[in-house]
Amino acid sequence: MAPLSARAELVEALARTVRGKLTAKAPLAPLVWFKSGGAADWLLEPADLEDLQTFLTKLDPKVPVMPLGLGSNLIVRDGGVPGVVVRLGKAFASVERLDETTLACGGGASGILVSSTARENGMAGLEFLRSIPGTVGGFCRMNGGAYGREVKDILVDCDVVLANGELIHVPLADMAYRYRHSALPEGAIVVAARFRGMPGKPAAIQAEMDRISAAREASQPLRSKTGGSTFKNPDGQKAWELVDQAGCRGMMLGGAQVSEKHTNFLINTGDATSEDIEALGETVRDKVRRTSGVDLQWEIQRVGRP
Repeated sequence: MAPLSARAELVEALARTVRGKLTAKAPLAPLVWFKSGGAADWLLEPADLEDLQTFLTKLDPKVPVMPLGLGSNLIVRDGGVPGVVVRLGKAFASVERLDETTLACGGGASGILVSSTARENGMAGLEFLRSIPGTVGGFCRMNGGAYGREVKDILVDCDVVLANGELIHVPLADMAYRYRHSALPEGAIVVAARFRGMPGKPAAIQAEMDRISAAREASQPLRSKTGGSTFKNPDGQKAWELVDQAGCRGMMLGGAQVSEKHTNFLINTGDATSEDIEALGETVRDKVRRTSGVDLQWEIQRVGRP
């Protein structure tokens, strides 16, 4: 394996070929919802698909690659993220109607944009995306879901750039979706996807979006620096109930706190480090394990160096 310094020099040499933006030691805390954590060795914001593929094709395969969406379901550890973090910008954020029930979406498009475009075109069934603070790429990778629906219910297929720069087409069947999991390999970046809904009336679609928004506002700490649902729901159980039963509501560690409003949310109360947040999560897991015998699994991704 090449020394870290040698790999850094190789990436730096590639900077001259990038038409987008390549930043060394890029702070990631401003880009994630928890507002904590260290820097990326390199942050790539490609100008377009060709720019992304060209960069990855020339990149040393030993350099790790990690896509970053809106950072809403992510703990970036305080030591930062090794290798190259890829963030898709405006060139990947389009949403267009293909036919009466299908949308073509860029990997960087937000759930709000996708659901709003579906409403405007009379496509029902995509309203739940309004409630997930993320991008199409993240939805597809993690089989994002809420309010009874998941991406597996609407995905037709997606276009994926692998860590070596190869562009592949992945149909729904090959995603091998499970709860918050897909078969996409490490470093794969979803650059586009097709979603299919069903015919609906814009007024009814808007009413459902309003219902979902009101339910979120009433039950989740949306005004806080948080990371969304912390733990996966075990089969037949709700993570928040297990956390509550373990006596963890409002528990604090450093600047991190278990939300009093929704106990499956962790909050940065102002000055929490990522170490505080992750350690609090592990403390909660331990308490739940001792109280109910259930081993909660993280839903939030934790990346980078301690």
